[in-house]
Amino acid sequence: MSPDTMQTNTLSLTAPQDEYEAIRAGNVHPDAWCNPQPAGEYQLLVIGGGPAGLAAAEIAARLGVRVALVERDRLGGNSLNTGCVPSKAIIRTSRLYAQMRDAQRYGAQVPADIRVDFATVMERMRRIRAHLSGDGSVRRLVAAGIDVFFGHAEFTGPRSLTIEGTTLHFKKALIATGARAKVPVIPGLAEAGYLDNACAFDLTEPPHRLLVIGGGPFGCEMAQAFCRLGTRTTIVQDQPLFLGKEERDAAQMLADAFARDGIEVRLNTTVAQVRVENGQKLVDLVNDDYRNTIAVDAIAVGIGQSPNVEGLGLKAAGVDFDCDNGVLVDDFLRTSNPDIYAAGDICLDHAYTHIAASAARIAVQNALFGGRERLSELVVPWCTFTDPEIAHVGLYVREANQKNIPIKTFTVPMHEAVRAVTDSEIGGFVKIHVLEGTDRILGATIVAHDAGDMINEITLAMVAGIGLRKLSQVIHAYPTQAEAIRMAADAYNRTRYTPQLVARLQRWLARR
Repeated sequence: MSPDTMQTNTLSLTAPQDEYEAIRAGNVHPDAWCNPQPAGEYQLLVIGGGPAGLAAAEIAARLGVRVALVERDRLGGNSLNTGCVPSKAIIRTSRLYAQMRDAQRYGAQVPADIRVDFATVMERMRRIRAHLSGDGSVRRLVAAGIDVFFGHAEFTGPRSLTIEGTTLHFKKALIATGARAKVPVIPGLAEAGYLDNACAFDLTEPPHRLLVIGGGPFGCEMAQAFCRLGTRTTIVQDQPLFLGKEERDAAQMLADAFARDGIEVRLNTTVAQVRVENGQKLVDLVNDDYRNTIAVDAIAVGIGQSPNVEGLGLKAAGVDFDCDNGVLVDDFLRTSNPDIYAAGDICLDHAYTHIAASAARIAVQNALFGGRERLSELVVPWCTFTDPEIAHVGLYVREANQKNIPIKTFTVPMHEAVRAVTDSEIGGFVKIHVLEGTDRILGATIVAHDAGDMINEITLAMVAGIGLRKLSQVIHAYPTQAEAIRMAADAYNRTRYTPQLVARLQRWLARR
């Protein structure tokens, strides 16, 4: 029995085969699909039909390149099927329930009887997922001139692979097989069963009690969403704070938000063992020398991802890899085989859809047209879609310190932004880092209700080479929460008003 089928005794993990699932299946892997006859040699062969693979294949096809795309399971990858799309649909509904319960904060009456219809929540998610599955459907790819193959691919040499007994030859290849949820090694966990992103969205009823192991983006998002949908939730993190790569004050704000939501937060805590007794899961937790046991109905894991490198025949292709870091690439996304490139979660540190797609564009340019585009030159924002959201771009303070880069930080608490006050969303901040002595933006962190949207303004400024001084001249619609960015820029401008400059201005005014 595989871990995906060893789940709770009471929860159904088979998604209803409704019209929405039928639409999605028809788009991402039709039952009656027959692989085409292969061309003699493909100019680009893409292995993996997730965000990176789809982006690479479509870009190359638009340029008139002969392209083949190989997908083992379903087009769209984790992002569409088990990641960004379904999770954000559920998060939106969970946020609405939280706002209803907190209606008094907005001067409204709390509804008398708030009941969570979990089945309808999940149906909405499936409807949205089915709709978006058309963007990367088989029909669209074929119409673009891409040969689509379904099945397990394995390299047989430096410029060939087999799929379902058929050999494909290529001049250049792109590996974009993505990653899967990493499962912690905990005695009894596999036997008790667990949820990960591959199966959590197949639930048709909520667990009454949920334990989330891991304080990364997926773990944090799911813990808050399920709590707001009525599940009694505990989140366990073996570190002092969640989101270990983010600013500590941002992570602390998230921990405080979890506590307000009613999530039981266990930091600096590890899971020692899981066992099943009388139909419920008993989990032993350890914090320093203190050990206690909690009973739950379901366990979700969110400790990161493992790259999908197994069974690809990478050694036969001359591609270096390891099971922890995936396919090894240089700054041009080229592997140890100069004819094979990689993009997406299979080789990148940050597992985000938009980073995967951007990396794929670089790989196609470099592989097919001799480009010298570098991954390190990308300015990439990301966001954890909790409430409040935590978004970041560029350098963190600790990274600047490690690289001996002198920086100065300008921080504006969200309670100073009028719109945040009128929205009763005053928790959070805008924090912008510049190279000391200049207005060159090196990085930023935003904690706010819509931080994921707000960070894009700073990302644009960094890409365009616009300094913080210039941002202060950007007129923002009033009132908006993004005004906090302009306020940070104003704070920078005030540092330019040195006593010497003020004295000079006063002398000049006195002469008029």
